Amino acid sequence: MPKVLVVGDVMDDILVLPKGEIRLDTDTDSQIQQQPGGSAANFACWLASLGVETHFVGRVSAEDLDRHSQILRKYKVVPHLQVDNELQTGRIVVLVQGQQRSFLTDRGANKNLDLSAIPDELFGDALYLSGYTVFDQSVEVMQGLIKRAKAHGFVACDPGSAGYIADHSVHTFLAAIQGVDLLLPSLEEGRVLSAESRPEIVAALLGEWFPQVTLTLGAEGVQLQSAETNEHIPAFAADAIDVTGAGDAFAAKLIAELLGGKDLNMAAQSAVRFAAKAVTKLGGRP
Repeated sequence: MPKVLVVGDVMDDILVLPKGEIRLDTDTDSQIQQQPGGSAANFACWLASLGVETHFVGRVSAEDLDRHSQILRKYKVVPHLQVDNELQTGRIVVLVQGQQRSFLTDRGANKNLDLSAIPDELFGDALYLSGYTVFDQSVEVMQGLIKRAKAHGFVACDPGSAGYIADHSVHTFLAAIQGVDLLLPSLEEGRVLSAESRPEIVAALLGEWFPQVTLTLGAEGVQLQSAETNEHIPAFAADAIDVTGAGDAFAAKLIAELLGGKDLNMAAQSAVRFAAKAVTKLGGRP
């Protein structure tokens, strides 16, 4: 069984699904759920559901350590959560309106994640890094983590947030993740990183920085870029309820297939089919 270390955010998600158009200054009937989330933690749960030995490093408030550890174990993820005695566990309000989502984010304890505290024995066949973590670390610290991981396997990174990348500085972000083997940006993130708009051009430019790129295009599928391929993989049709988990499900299946020996093209085709299932339920985990 392959072993993957996942590093990044764990959150408490408040999912809001309005029943119709939001009306200002009055009530809008809505479906509201609170669930555990965080891009990296969600990815870890999807990956573990595929039979991959998955270890997760994140940071929560002291009062939430047992709760989030138990939840991760329920998904067969091995938790290695750091405790923050000052900041609360991160929280996010996810406003779901059809294919569009808006995020109101308080990253909380995630901001204090200590990458130097990760023991060497946690590294395995791959490191999956959430881009959100990059925003709180120096370039030197990020490069140190990536080099440690590459001594054991390959490194994949989901950039995480177009807005945060723009706020953080594209140049600094790219310098921090130099050496990543597989980049998994959304189209919006890819556009910010490349300063281009057409998917095939975005993917090609990012391919000059990273050996493998999978540019996710939502309902339009995925644009691949590597030395062997620059193909577009169409999406599978699905009755979407909430697209929150689609990107993490896609990434999990892609990496599981790559670890199983498939090439990028074949792995992406399987991942697109898997992601189509994720959008048919509310929430970001299996």
